[in-house]
Amino acid sequence: MTLRRAPRITGRQFELIAKALADPRRMALLETIAGEEACPCQRLRDQFPVSKATISHHIKELVRAGLVEARREGQFLHCEVRRDVLSAYTVELMRRIGRESDAEAGGPPSAKRTSAARRVRKTVVKLS
Repeated sequence: MTLRRAPRITGRQFELIAKALADPRRMALLETIAGEEACPCQRLRDQFPVSKATISHHIKELVRAGLVEARREGQFLHCEVRRDVLSAYTVELMRRIGRESDAEAGGPPSAKRTSAARRVRKTVVKLS
């Protein structure tokens, strides 16, 4: 069995992902999309009481961040979470808030950083 490494993300993509995940509605959309192998856009419209334009905007931002892949089948749009990108983001986030900061401080992880790291891991597990 070959283990696939998560792709590395650029600093710009890290920022785009952080911004995308900061919006509560976008996060809810991502969770819904992650619950299925390929989530039809119509299902998102049925589950969220917002306009088609709003759903479209949020999906565009998730695609732009690289978190979601959207493919068109005729007049329908199907969305799928890019778990490899989500994993790469998690690795980079942990590097930034955990190990790197602790090494610079010359000590063990602070309770605040450890708590933040746990929340990140729970979110990723929930989306996986």
